[in-house]
Amino acid sequence: LAELYLKAEEHAPAREEARAALEVNPEHLPALSVLAASHYLTGDSAAYREVRDRALALNPAYAGLYTTVAELAVSQRQYRAAVDLAARAVALDSTSWRSWGVMGMNQLRTGEVEAGRRSLERAFAGDPYNPWFKNSLDLLDTYSHYQTVRTEHFEILVHEEEAELLGPYAAAGAEEAYAGLRARYGAEPPTPVRVEIFPSHADFSVRTLGIPGLGALGVSFGSTLVMDSPSAQGAGDFNWASTLWHEVAHAFHLAMTDHRVPRWFTEGLAVHEQRKARPHWGQRATPAWLQAYGEGRLHPVSRLNEGFVHPDSPEQVIHSYYQASLVFELIESRWGLEAVLAMLRGYREGKTNDRLFRDVLGQSPEAFDGTFDAYVQDRWGDRIRAVAPPRAGDAVGIFHPGSSDLEDLRLGVLENPGSFLAHLALGKALFERERLAEAEGELRSALILFPEYGGRDSPYLYLARIHQSRGERERAARALQQLGGLNETLFPVHAQEAELWLEMGDTLAAARALEKVVEIVPLEVEPHRRLAELYSALGEHRGAVRERRAFLALDPADRADAHFRLALALREAGDREEARRQVLRALEIAPNFEAALDLLLALRREER
Repeated sequence: LAELYLKAEEHAPAREEARAALEVNPEHLPALSVLAASHYLTGDSAAYREVRDRALALNPAYAGLYTTVAELAVSQRQYRAAVDLAARAVALDSTSWRSWGVMGMNQLRTGEVEAGRRSLERAFAGDPYNPWFKNSLDLLDTYSHYQTVRTEHFEILVHEEEAELLGPYAAAGAEEAYAGLRARYGAEPPTPVRVEIFPSHADFSVRTLGIPGLGALGVSFGSTLVMDSPSAQGAGDFNWASTLWHEVAHAFHLAMTDHRVPRWFTEGLAVHEQRKARPHWGQRATPAWLQAYGEGRLHPVSRLNEGFVHPDSPEQVIHSYYQASLVFELIESRWGLEAVLAMLRGYREGKTNDRLFRDVLGQSPEAFDGTFDAYVQDRWGDRIRAVAPPRAGDAVGIFHPGSSDLEDLRLGVLENPGSFLAHLALGKALFERERLAEAEGELRSALILFPEYGGRDSPYLYLARIHQSRGERERAARALQQLGGLNETLFPVHAQEAELWLEMGDTLAAARALEKVVEIVPLEVEPHRRLAELYSALGEHRGAVRERRAFLALDPADRADAHFRLALALREAGDREEARRQVLRALEIAPNFEAALDLLLALRREER
């Protein structure tokens, strides 16, 4: 029980349980180890040494002491400390395979891949039935199929089948995040930051935990970041560029706090940074979140860490991310970014949440709970009421959002005129029956009640279709644009928006919409080709080159033409030497390619 409390970052009850165990058996080495871990993780060096020495006096070769402290340090993101502690463990007992394994896993997490492999091989030789060791070593054997893209601040490991396509995007996105976060924080993590991008979610999970089954998209160990490739999830299941920014933000937070930042703080701040970087990135308020908050099913800020480390339900974790991000919207808007930076510095100094809230924000965490609630009610109170489950009247008037009966849905709206859900359900039902004028009225009523809703059944989507059916292309495009700005994964919405702008001859707006498509689903071929054409038309030649290279990396059917068009883009961008190489590659595939021969002659004339 003490171990569980420590993994939940609750030190006082952890110590109580450890001491209760020691009252029963004062020589119980696991209990002494957990108590030592609590003191170690709170920075109480004297108390840690006292308990450690008690344990080692009972058994001077007890490697489990350091290994237990190391494992519990991992639960609080102290990966470098875990390596050092596990090294002390194997120094006491070189046959402690558990200790070798803990050291190896955390050497991998701190970027010491070859040292981690050696430690895990030692552990596996002694314990060949351990799935964590076996899975990790099997994964390391696949690294020969990865390529490394190096930039000023990053080493990015990408699978060889995706490196040509994803490498340039990952490099550009990571460096942009680094520059933006360094400017905001006035600090930077140790470099190079290692980023590993896995085309298999199971591999990503094994890299993180040693076993498959992790329900996350990316993880930061500090200056080592691991994440899913777009191919590891379904198209549109996540925005990998946004996820990369989130993980780079963690690298800053962990470095600035010496890995002492609480989970709720770094997760909320990273989501806040996503939205600061791109308005359409990061989590948004959903009906489910608003209902959970309104019904008191979420923890107050003073206990928000519980929503991450031992949530009541899987949904509470997702809701806690968004709630934590709102904390930083409030702090930055009211106290300024300097308050956030002061809190990060305070965690590095070992200060507690309670102390930092009092010192930086001038109020206790419990008082801040009231401040935050007032902020949420002021900003979201109307929305919370609009998405509340409609009140139940008599049996016939009870509103059922899933009902297909128009009269039932109309009655639901009459009984609940302030219900976003009631108006949306009726609007969708009317749209499906092609009663578009009536549907538009209900959908607009829904938008008035909750204009920030960016779900896949948003009123904006149906309104766009209504406008399009009337030939109102600009109004349809604007509706899709608004919806796309509320959700970071709706690539079909951006693609449809781009089509409408193209029909209206607005090349720039179409390009901006297609940029979001490419961002979400970079493995789709056609968006790259179309975006390259738009960039060329706009004179954005570097962008055209990037998209032509991406198109070629996706192995199109006509590779000769792809090389030729890349050569054209390079020529326009002023890189005639590379253009010449690409046109020669086109001619290797199709020696009689007339347009390519003409381009080669033109390039040679220009060289002369």
